[in-house]
Amino acid sequence: MALDRILLSDFRNHHETRIEGTHAFNLLVGENGAGKTNVLEAISLFAPGRGLRRAQLADMPSQNGAGGFAISAELDTPTGPVRLGTGTTAERPGRRLVQVNQAEAPAVRLGEWLAIGWLTPAMDRLFAEGAGARRRFLDRLVLALEPAHARNAARLEAALRERNRLLSDDAEPDPTWLDAIEAQVAETGAAVAQARARLVERLQAALLALPEAPFARPSLTYVPGGPLDQAALARALAEGRRRDRAAQRTLVGPHRDELAVTMAGKDQPAADCSTGEQKAMLIAITLAHAGLDLDISNDAARPRLLLLDEVAAHLDPVRREALFDRLRAGGAQVWLTGTELPPFAAIAAEAAVWRVSEGAVERLS
Repeated sequence: MALDRILLSDFRNHHETRIEGTHAFNLLVGENGAGKTNVLEAISLFAPGRGLRRAQLADMPSQNGAGGFAISAELDTPTGPVRLGTGTTAERPGRRLVQVNQAEAPAVRLGEWLAIGWLTPAMDRLFAEGAGARRRFLDRLVLALEPAHARNAARLEAALRERNRLLSDDAEPDPTWLDAIEAQVAETGAAVAQARARLVERLQAALLALPEAPFARPSLTYVPGGPLDQAALARALAEGRRRDRAAQRTLVGPHRDELAVTMAGKDQPAADCSTGEQKAMLIAITLAHAGLDLDISNDAARPRLLLLDEVAAHLDPVRREALFDRLRAGGAQVWLTGTELPPFAAIAAEAAVWRVSEGAVERLS
């Protein structure tokens, strides 16, 4: 087991919610709008970033609360329990606070304790959206395996922002300062790009090992937006200054990466596949990723969580059974939501079940 004794205070429509006695399978059932996804979103905030909805912090506190919110949980680890906490205050609603064992910590440190993945209905549009959405998806998958990726990505974003600012100034930028900023872009950009490339290579191998039925098998290709080598990326940035200054933005680098997805067997781009095929490919990617070993950073002891929002309702019985079988074999703590219990009959005997109603959670089994 990974997380237990989860507390939500003034988060979304949950005033004071406590969830404890978790199992490997954890099921939240209730009507649409009851607050099931809010629980998953709260858990997703134990990963670096903005959570599964990518919402602003100011949108998360309860409307009837004091203006802030708090989420905490106890994490079982091989060395003993660890208490994680995150939230905001009414005085500084835009600043996220993170605590590990009651000591303040940066949000990027959360990735060192948990490997969290999720699949939500909103992600069904992933293949039809722009490349930025797929980069964010890819980065979240990388982060679950390599916690340092969060820090590298944040440093890259800051360095790119500064380079673009210098290039857009009316005055000619100081070459020495530009050299220093480009060195940061090249260092962090190479680290980010190489981590993405490693992940896609491992994920593609895992997908090939999955049976094609009952889920569609996607084929993944990492398309870099620039050189993966640090020195080569630094040269490309220096050589592109005149062009980038005219465009007032950086035109080469990992911020222009693409994850190309096709449906194996049909050799058809995922964006051109049916909605059902796209959903099946997303599930296959999620399952393949959940089966990858957490050994890249020598942190295989990190517990894994998988958050699946309204997944079973869109699958026929054969695919549901296959999904549950794969989840059992994956070893992650799984959280699922649904409007009713029958679709989860195959795991009912082994799951912890809660009914969610208007932000209140009641244990059923």
